[in-house]
Amino acid sequence: MEKKTIYTFSALPYRQKIPVYGYSFGSNEKTLAVVGSTRGDEYQQVFVCGLLVKTLQKLEDKGAFKPNKGVLVIPSASQFSMNVGKRFWPMDNTDINRMFPGYNLGETTQRLASGIFEAVRGYENGIQLASFYLPGEFIPHVRYMNTGFQREDDGLAFGLPYLLVRQPLPIDTTTLNYNWQVFDTNAFSLYARATDTINVDAARSAVAAILRFMRHKGILRQDLELPAGHTTVRVAAEELQRIITESAGFVHLLCQAGAFVEKGDILARIFDPCTAECLEEVKAGCTGQIFFVRRGQAIAQHELIFSIKPMDQVVRV
Repeated sequence: MEKKTIYTFSALPYRQKIPVYGYSFGSNEKTLAVVGSTRGDEYQQVFVCGLLVKTLQKLEDKGAFKPNKGVLVIPSASQFSMNVGKRFWPMDNTDINRMFPGYNLGETTQRLASGIFEAVRGYENGIQLASFYLPGEFIPHVRYMNTGFQREDDGLAFGLPYLLVRQPLPIDTTTLNYNWQVFDTNAFSLYARATDTINVDAARSAVAAILRFMRHKGILRQDLELPAGHTTVRVAAEELQRIITESAGFVHLLCQAGAFVEKGDILARIFDPCTAECLEEVKAGCTGQIFFVRRGQAIAQHELIFSIKPMDQVVRV
């Protein structure tokens, strides 16, 4: 393992410089790059990368890497934001993951994105430990944008329950995943259940998924024994049923991501903050598995609170 300084910047006039570190394994060939947090509240994403670095170091010591295969892991691109407890860049509230491919003469986050993209550009494969624009939890899954540059079958190699495919929006053109694909990197986003909290079991599952992908791509020896994965189900984003709130108030959630529900089940209740009156019972509009749960003590009207993967029938255990 070699620890590298990917980029260095000064956040304030009198503060010491803040480095972005990367950890390289195997050879110098650009086979796989893994990027963790680009936002200051993505603790789970950093934790996954930390476990991955520790695991890859052990595998490298055991000679598990195939010749001429190289891996780079960048756990965090936004240490400064994390240090001060901000999701976005503290100085101007900009999102690093909306700045790619970056501009080395631009604002701080543009320069930061440029430095990181220069480090990960040209890799054959790329994995981003991503988070959603809303706070909440997903069932662990891998996803990609249908840009025309993707290699879909590789998404099945992670062995996660779902491979989500979605059409890119105009705002996606400045994300790391999209620019990776435009520059011919086989790029995926991996959702390890949580964001601003650490879920150890989900993090270990994410690391195992990355290792299965690495074995599939010939980076690790084929005889390496790894935890068995799931039979992955491909799902288009349009297939998910989105449940939108009709009321605003305090939220009492009654289920978690991954739970199986039947049409009409009560998934949450929304209460008036001042009178504790139940304003709304949020019900499942179909039978299926909870794909996403919006987390928080309060919610606004007309906001996404659940996504459900429809199924003909479910089996509750």
